[in-house]
Amino acid sequence: MARHPIPTVGALVRGPSGRVLVVRTTKWRGRWGVPGGKVEWGERLVDALLREFHEEVGLALEHVEWALFQEAVFPPDFHEPMHFLMFNYFAESPTEEVVPSEEIVEWAWVPPREALDYPLNVHTTPLVERYLEVKGG
Repeated sequence: MARHPIPTVGALVRGPSGRVLVVRTTKWRGRWGVPGGKVEWGERLVDALLREFHEEVGLALEHVEWALFQEAVFPPDFHEPMHFLMFNYFAESPTEEVVPSEEIVEWAWVPPREALDYPLNVHTTPLVERYLEVKGG
């Protein structure tokens, strides 16, 4: 187990249809969230976000903008005890063709408001709520 906070990036991404992407991964105990992951040493946050999206779902991102910061200290729905510093963004993708990595169990493009109907992990709900506040449903 890591003994220091781990910086991570993630984004709620809108596709050409106006829907947003939510994913279910092997790491969040069956809960849904957004693609993302750990920032590597010497990597800028946005570069980490672009890399993680390419690796996890095969998507290129455009119009990346800051959304919110969250701290997750031992999140109950994560598969192991961790302390995350979560740098969250909004972005767009020119396509909705997902090419999932082995971490992605399931994915869906949904109208933004309907994302809240999914069993989201505890840190994705505030990101979706912020999106609805800033971008609308």
